[in-house]
Amino acid sequence: MNLFDVYPLFNIAIQKGKGCKVWDSEGQEYLDLYGGHAVISIGHCHPHYIEKMTAQLNNLGFYSNSVINPLQQQLAERLGKASGYDDFQLFLINSGAEANENALKLASFYNGRTRVLAVEKAFHGRTSLAVEVTANPKIIAPINANNHTTFLPLNDINAWEKELAKGNVCACIIECIQGVGGIRMASEDFLQQLSALCAKYDAVLVADEIQCGYGRSGKFFAHQHANIKPDIITVAKGIGNGFPMGAVLISPKFKPVYGQLGTTFGGNHLACTAALAVLDVMESERLVENAANVGEYLMQRLKDERLPHVVEVRGRGLMIGIELDVPYKEIRNKLVYEQHCFTGCSGTNVLRLLPPLCITKDDADDFITRLKAVL
Repeated sequence: MNLFDVYPLFNIAIQKGKGCKVWDSEGQEYLDLYGGHAVISIGHCHPHYIEKMTAQLNNLGFYSNSVINPLQQQLAERLGKASGYDDFQLFLINSGAEANENALKLASFYNGRTRVLAVEKAFHGRTSLAVEVTANPKIIAPINANNHTTFLPLNDINAWEKELAKGNVCACIIECIQGVGGIRMASEDFLQQLSALCAKYDAVLVADEIQCGYGRSGKFFAHQHANIKPDIITVAKGIGNGFPMGAVLISPKFKPVYGQLGTTFGGNHLACTAALAVLDVMESERLVENAANVGEYLMQRLKDERLPHVVEVRGRGLMIGIELDVPYKEIRNKLVYEQHCFTGCSGTNVLRLLPPLCITKDDADDFITRLKAVL
């Protein structure tokens, strides 16, 4: 049996990691400015993470959600305190797409409506509802093309108000910093007005914090820069530092009903242990503050260097987009194969930086040197 050919792959097998570095099967070291697609939050192979996961495996790896799992309540309390959402409810699942899927179901259960408003260039996942609110026809199968979603321009509040006024809007879903969309930021004014409009029309505001959340923006959640409080917040990626996990943070106005939601693996013992270890390290090493400080330093250095082919540097914290006037492919390949540095990408011409939140200013300087060598 062969693997189903889904991804274009670098001809590299990564076998070891530490902090912001990874090593391949030949022993070559790479600087990781990709973080496994924003997943590695506290750094590769953090000793505290390894210790906690090993101890849990020695006790119990998994049991179903048919019994009490005290780790789930511990995580709910810790996450509520860390994020400022201690009055919200927590539903634990396995991935970001699943988080958005359940968020939209909850919204529709809540108000009985069927329309969703989403942002042009949005990416919210590849499962049924999540792909419907993703603005990429190439990945929407005919069975998913149900015309539930209207895509609107980012930061054009008049367009959003016009659609909300038409009625039957179940939810508005938004990434406060678009990832796949090219590191494009929702303005604070737009988010504040959208929040007010959702309240006015009783539409559920869903903040997709799967990539831009969990400390990456320099606050725990990216929407907190705008001082708003969404009805539902979806998280994944950095929550488990590589262990598959997702979560939905749910406003107290939503009342649970048995049978509406469910999961086999969500919130299992290992997943909760991973998430608790991540919060331990984020707090003890002040990684949210580090994301703000090193992110600002790296962005400013990128701007000050005035590198050839760089059109714009944008983003917030450690979610940075470098827009180029040429396709990214050759530059990204040279970064990997010649300079031994991983980055992400968006569209055809944006390099996307999503490093572990433990990155240092020395690492940032190292990346600048490698990027300059390529450009």
